[in-house]
Amino acid sequence: MKIKVRVSHDEDTKYASLICQKIQESAKSRGTGIAKKDPEYIKSKMISGNSVIAFCDGEIAGFSYLEVFQNEEFVVNSGLIVFPEFRKKGLARIIKVEIFQLSRKKFPNSKIFSITTSHSVIKMNTKLGFKPVTFSELPQSEEFWKGCKSCANFDILTRNQRKMCLCTGLLYKKNPSMDHHNLIHGDKIVLAYSGGLDTSYCLKYLIQEKGYEVHTVIVNTGGFQKEELKKIEEIAFNIGSKSHRTIDAIEEYYQNCIKYLIFGNILKNNTYPLSVSSERIFQAIKIAQYATFIHAKAIAHGSTGAGNDQIRFDIAFQIICPEKITLSPIRDRKISRKEEIEYLRNSGVSICWEKVKYSINKGIWGTSIGGKETLTSSHDFPEEAYPTKLKRKKSEHLELKFEKGELVSVNKEKGKAIKNIIKLEKIASEFAIGRGIHIGDTILGIKGRVAFEASAAIIIIKAHHLLEKHILTKWQLYWKEQLSNWYGMLLHEAQYLDPVMRDIEMFLSSTQKRLTGTVDIILSPYKFHLVGIKSEFDLMKSNMAQYGEMNYAWTAEDVKGFTKILSNQMKMYHNLNKKEEKEKKND
Repeated sequence: MKIKVRVSHDEDTKYASLICQKIQESAKSRGTGIAKKDPEYIKSKMISGNSVIAFCDGEIAGFSYLEVFQNEEFVVNSGLIVFPEFRKKGLARIIKVEIFQLSRKKFPNSKIFSITTSHSVIKMNTKLGFKPVTFSELPQSEEFWKGCKSCANFDILTRNQRKMCLCTGLLYKKNPSMDHHNLIHGDKIVLAYSGGLDTSYCLKYLIQEKGYEVHTVIVNTGGFQKEELKKIEEIAFNIGSKSHRTIDAIEEYYQNCIKYLIFGNILKNNTYPLSVSSERIFQAIKIAQYATFIHAKAIAHGSTGAGNDQIRFDIAFQIICPEKITLSPIRDRKISRKEEIEYLRNSGVSICWEKVKYSINKGIWGTSIGGKETLTSSHDFPEEAYPTKLKRKKSEHLELKFEKGELVSVNKEKGKAIKNIIKLEKIASEFAIGRGIHIGDTILGIKGRVAFEASAAIIIIKAHHLLEKHILTKWQLYWKEQLSNWYGMLLHEAQYLDPVMRDIEMFLSSTQKRLTGTVDIILSPYKFHLVGIKSEFDLMKSNMAQYGEMNYAWTAEDVKGFTKILSNQMKMYHNLNKKEEKEKKND
């Protein structure tokens, strides 16, 4: 059954008479409630957009409207009706949430109230944050109480001077200082969704346990094929996502980050090419922008409380959309992977349970893999856990060409940098190149261990670095290494949005002006060998000298004078040291 609940409009006025009839019949069967409403009044609510209407498989199934009193001090959610043939399907709750959200949106500064004898309506209101109140806290205007005249119990109300009746009054008071921090049933949430175990658990939990309207979004930074993205979308909708969006950020990720990782030859602890840590910040930025675009009240992510990603997501959200609440169900509830699997199984969510033994994060700059082996210091990572397998056993030659530091061709075939990275990854991964286990310091101050495979990233960085050794000066290489280390560390520790990163990027870019040439490489199973480079800017081609052979720019006497002056500082130190030692012997 397809249920649709939306704000009404003028085309819905044809249903006004039927709705009035159903309200009257419902009140009569209950023996209480507002028994009669004029169709013209209901039409006015529809035309003004002050009501919601529900459909099941295209048939009208329910309705509710709102009224305002005392110069918009109060808003009442009233006239909730579900047609008998559509009851016991959870439709009343959906209508209630929609009319409540409409009230909050149209009258954000008003007190929202409800008055009812229905136990189920009282229960729904309580979940939304309404509190039972005395009638003295409800509107006192004659216009409001006039609406009770058609109720069978109006005489009870009048006998008690409007102080009590069979109805219960419920009031939702907005607290401006706290409303930002409160989420209620039906609120719109954006969930960073990858289709894996953690985010699938979050999606089901936020819908099933919290009743939020969850919209999933995945930011593709190069780790997914079209078929995979389509499958992820299907999983999201099957679990219950209200909508799903795929955002392509590959080119932006390259231009704003990968390019500088190459310029800086950045390998964390001389090992890891920052595969995941570099892409997370871009995913977080895009997700925050999307949450703002669809007016979500909160953003959720599937990070645990023991990793770096939680910091990266939280910081980006706090900077870009500080008004939004950040949710992290796994971190907040301290749920283990085993418990996640059990919860999803019990909730009827089908996942290939064998694959969730390992946490795999794939991107254009590499894939990280976490499992039980990476929780220890001694266990090696099993061959079967790596996503790509060894396919080529015979060595092959590879040629990479760089222009101003960027990869412009692979094996003499030109293309954009992104396509070249993907092409190189496809070639080199079949040799099982670029695998490793990284151990490093996390943002939280603890040690972390992760397996990875990043054949393209490792080869490009090493080839680029070799080209730099031939082209850049000694001090360019020295200062590049200092600043590149800082850039990699700050990126890893979620400081990408600090302006100093833009300053370092400008420096790195300036060093690449002459970084043009080709690098020859030999690929073999599990390893590669850098053969050499060719470049018109190769400083080894200088006609001044050949190292260890012959020089043409200085004489032997020049060198003798140079070494004499160069050694002056050390001579003074050691001569003074000899004098001190001699004095000690004489004592």
